[in-house]
Amino acid sequence: MKNLFILVLIVSLTFTFGCGGSTPPPATDKPVTVQAKPVGEAQKFSLAWSEWPGWSVFGVAHELGILDGKEGKLGTIEKKYNVDIILKEMEYDPCITVYGSGQVDAVCLTNMDTLPNCLGVKSVGILPNDTSEGGDMCIVVGIKTPADLKGKTVYGLEKSVSQYMLVRNLELNNIKESEVKWVNMDPAAAATAMQQKKPGYDAIVAWNPFCLQTLATRTDSTVLFDSSTIPGEIIDMVIVKDSSLKKKGGKEFALALLDAYYQVMDRLKDPKTEDETLKLIAEKFSNLSLEDMRKVKKGTKYIYTPEEALKFFESDKIKKTMELVVDFCVSHAVVDKKPVVKFGNEKDAGDADFRFDPTYLKEIIKTRK
Repeated sequence: MKNLFILVLIVSLTFTFGCGGSTPPPATDKPVTVQAKPVGEAQKFSLAWSEWPGWSVFGVAHELGILDGKEGKLGTIEKKYNVDIILKEMEYDPCITVYGSGQVDAVCLTNMDTLPNCLGVKSVGILPNDTSEGGDMCIVVGIKTPADLKGKTVYGLEKSVSQYMLVRNLELNNIKESEVKWVNMDPAAAATAMQQKKPGYDAIVAWNPFCLQTLATRTDSTVLFDSSTIPGEIIDMVIVKDSSLKKKGGKEFALALLDAYYQVMDRLKDPKTEDETLKLIAEKFSNLSLEDMRKVKKGTKYIYTPEEALKFFESDKIKKTMELVVDFCVSHAVVDKKPVVKFGNEKDAGDADFRFDPTYLKEIIKTRK
């Protein structure tokens, strides 16, 4: 949203990244307090994000004018913190690549997919957007129980949360991983093969919207189990490079991302703006209908407030979860060596490869009171 009362002079660049389109004013019942900032050029930072209910929120923040994803232009939150956030929307795998190669300051990733990169890029988790609690599924045809998977072939993305979810559910059902044949396949391709009734594709593991499409297209398909059996273990997060947080404006960048996210969450949990906001998220998530987005939302446990997020970050549960995830990544050669994962601020956990830092959540809680 362009603030008509504040003129921000910036240098025009010939190439911009991020989302296009106009930015209609935000509809929110809560006033946005814009704190006075010293005059000076806004520090530039970038965030790579892909379509997912918790991450498409940043695309919505752009549409509402809370952020302006174009380089050189500032939304209300960017003006508040004097940072220029460049939003780079891309597919999920490229997000992993550009973050690992140092092309962006921050990225939207799962807790598991952060581990390989953190060995080369010291990483900090600042925001848990949501947890998958039904959004990742094992979809089957003609298979009635988990025990029926024995001797079967399951298709899904290797060394991903899909394989992790399958392995954890096999463990919960006392089934050895060796009793099921896992075949690496892109989830979109696996879902399409099942939808087209190709022989042998009786079991796949994928995530939404592929699952939603498969269940609607292949009426004889069912969900054998999903990520709701392992609540809180697949965490969708915002990860920032430790070096970026130490740059001038790094703290403000982190706070701006949190502030923008929670402004959209305020709209999503308000009955008066919930549907409107969910429609905007649906447009940024495979352009789903509101009805389908409601189904997707059921399998996505949003973390709506910084207080909830802080409690989650400081829980014993997340520590046990990360032990499981790290062990999986080591045993399945997802990582070259075991990464050091710690919980706490830079003083207490700054030597970790990947730390869950509550510092910024605590700060944003203060500013929102």
